[in-house]
Amino acid sequence: MRLFLRALARLPLGANHAVGAFLGRLVYMLSPRYRNRVLENLGSSGLCADREALHALARRNAAEIGKGATELAWALYRPLEEVVATVKSRTGWEGVEALRAAGRPILFVTPHLGGYDIAGRYLWGQLPGVMMAMYRPHKLGWLDRLIREGRDRGSGPDATHTAAANLAGVRKVLKHMRGGGGTILLPDQVPGVGEGEWVEFFGRPAYTMTLVGRLQQAADAAIVFFFAERLNGGEGFVVHCRVLGEALPADRREAALLVNRNVEELVRMCPSQYLWGYNRYKRPAGAPPPPAYAARRTV
Repeated sequence: MRLFLRALARLPLGANHAVGAFLGRLVYMLSPRYRNRVLENLGSSGLCADREALHALARRNAAEIGKGATELAWALYRPLEEVVATVKSRTGWEGVEALRAAGRPILFVTPHLGGYDIAGRYLWGQLPGVMMAMYRPHKLGWLDRLIREGRDRGSGPDATHTAAANLAGVRKVLKHMRGGGGTILLPDQVPGVGEGEWVEFFGRPAYTMTLVGRLQQAADAAIVFFFAERLNGGEGFVVHCRVLGEALPADRREAALLVNRNVEELVRMCPSQYLWGYNRYKRPAGAPPPPAYAARRTV
């Protein structure tokens, strides 16, 4: 697998994306379970006017998710300066610069949208020594080792700027942020029992992490919603930054709901690049049942 990833990393970005698009469409065609989940999640999102639009968007999404899988090799194994150079423009970055000038800790909230591995490496390149990334170990140990090998490059001796997504890792990140540092979180991963609240996401109750609000309050951090939009033809990426101009509510449920609303706004910017195949609405074992809701008409 390491050889395969390195081979993908050697390809020009356009060729890498072409391979990914093919593989993404192939998985969509051959896996009814995956295809049905994409169609279910997209169909209930309210983003598609009719079934024709739904299936067209789902097919585009399959290609984009495939690109995201193969560009992981670019993010992991290309030199950092080459990864940073794939970002052709950015919006809202002046807000990040103002926060840094003021010495504020920054919590970058980055959903599974666009090139999120590229986005993380871009922050690493633009804010050297500032970022501490949290990660959730992959279930496949060998794959986790490969990913960590790539992500740890440039993170400092012995990966001192990475932290596992557990209690010890949260403490490590919090200490780092209280010293003026920054971190990046994926807010749309389903958390463990006791670490989330049932709040709406595209009209359906989703068990949503409360860590964003807890970290912000504990570190007095600014929140920046952030993602890298993938351009067509392997042309690179556009980075989008939106500084949240207010503190999240103290109530954890209300804070999680506001996070979801902001994530929805980002997804609407390029819905074909969101990870619709993720089981976002599952109920973790031991979690209370989701509240009843009025189901939105699916297409």
